[in-house]
Amino acid sequence: MNATDPQNGFHEWLSQYIKPLDRKRRKEIIENIRQAATPGFDYFFFVVLSGAIATLGLINNSPAVIIGAMVVAPLMSPILGVGLGSITADARLARDSVSALVRGAVISVLLSALLTLSNLYLPFVPSLMEIPNEILSRTQPTPNDLIIALAGGLAAAYALSQPHLSAALPGVAIATALMPPLSVIGIGLALGRWDVAGGAALLFLTNAVTIAFAAMLVFFLEGFSPRRVQDNGSVPRTLWVSALLTLLLLIPLTILGARFVAQAQENRLINNIVQTELTEMDQAELVELQITRIDKEIHLDLTVSASSPPTYSQIVALQEALVARVDQPVSVIMNYLKSERLDPLIPPTTTPTPTEGPSLTPTTTPTPTVTLTPTPLLPSATPTASITPTPQAVFVIRSSVPAYNTLYDEPGGEILKYLSANETLFDLNQILVYDGLIWVKVQDEDGNTGWFPKIYLSYPTATVTETLTP
Repeated sequence: MNATDPQNGFHEWLSQYIKPLDRKRRKEIIENIRQAATPGFDYFFFVVLSGAIATLGLINNSPAVIIGAMVVAPLMSPILGVGLGSITADARLARDSVSALVRGAVISVLLSALLTLSNLYLPFVPSLMEIPNEILSRTQPTPNDLIIALAGGLAAAYALSQPHLSAALPGVAIATALMPPLSVIGIGLALGRWDVAGGAALLFLTNAVTIAFAAMLVFFLEGFSPRRVQDNGSVPRTLWVSALLTLLLLIPLTILGARFVAQAQENRLINNIVQTELTEMDQAELVELQITRIDKEIHLDLTVSASSPPTYSQIVALQEALVARVDQPVSVIMNYLKSERLDPLIPPTTTPTPTEGPSLTPTTTPTPTVTLTPTPLLPSATPTASITPTPQAVFVIRSSVPAYNTLYDEPGGEILKYLSANETLFDLNQILVYDGLIWVKVQDEDGNTGWFPKIYLSYPTATVTETLTP
């Protein structure tokens, strides 16, 4: 037995399911792919159309639009041409296919960058202050993406070689793996997000190499190979090189996948800690939690709904609990939404009281008697002094915050009127604490009563008025 027996045995086993094609059929496939992979107006026209649709679909976070862009994407033929040219040692076919793929990729990236910049300055679509999920999902490649690209390449190459099968659907799968990452690269460059552009570039490279390897494998099993390889029955060197590149791509994908799994577990832990700490607050509920990581620091942006604002000590306790459990620097931004919770209101039920008619029992009404008791005359009363608080006149201090130059019907409520600097108000001696400020109930000179922050009031020296009450 020689060293090639295991390879020949594996090849013979696969040949039972993937039959080698005859010479005529192989020639037809080569000519068809050569014509489709040659760059022309039709190819670049559809690259522009599919790239524009895919970019806008990504910005709008619309999966349906992204899938629609893949229907017109023409990237299947160049990538299959790379695989076929490599397995048959056809340098011209491989060169033309690589040229078409590279030029199409450059056009897609530039077009997506221009569309993103136009959105920033001419906002026809939603703002990109927050990256949509459809974009983020294509910046974190994992080994699963490699398996998807491998399956799509196998399906497309096999369907192309079988006349009774349609290669349109596998072509859409290939375009899905190639066009959106190119659009995400352009979006990342336009936004200055190198992490987004770099992750999408790794995904595009992974998909391109894996699809080309899958196509080479199917074409080799169907009898496409150089004549010298057909004579000795060995595996072409290009197929081994492509397989090695595919395996090498598993290294960064596995590292990134492990990192994403660790971050997902850490995010779940952070969410549990936040939920636990919120139970210590007065009927507080978590509305939204955003977690970002910058330079090994975790930044949390919380939105909490509660009947009263959280205190500074409660926020510090939350931050200390996070740092102790996560063992990393953590910054917290807490946004507060005022809410009121009402218990279920039960409608009143009327209970009829039966009456049996007039009572026959006579009733007597006692007649009160008045007894006159002589009251001795007392000497004249001595007046005593009592202190009656009177509203104190205060003055409005101009605030740099426009919201605090107004009189409210209640703290944080509706605006009653706008106040001017040095306007006179009268303190009614009632205070409330709301949104971290002390609010005072006041009355203006026109008789309007409302609430105003005490910090923006100027109090003159208080005086005590004595009123004699006999």
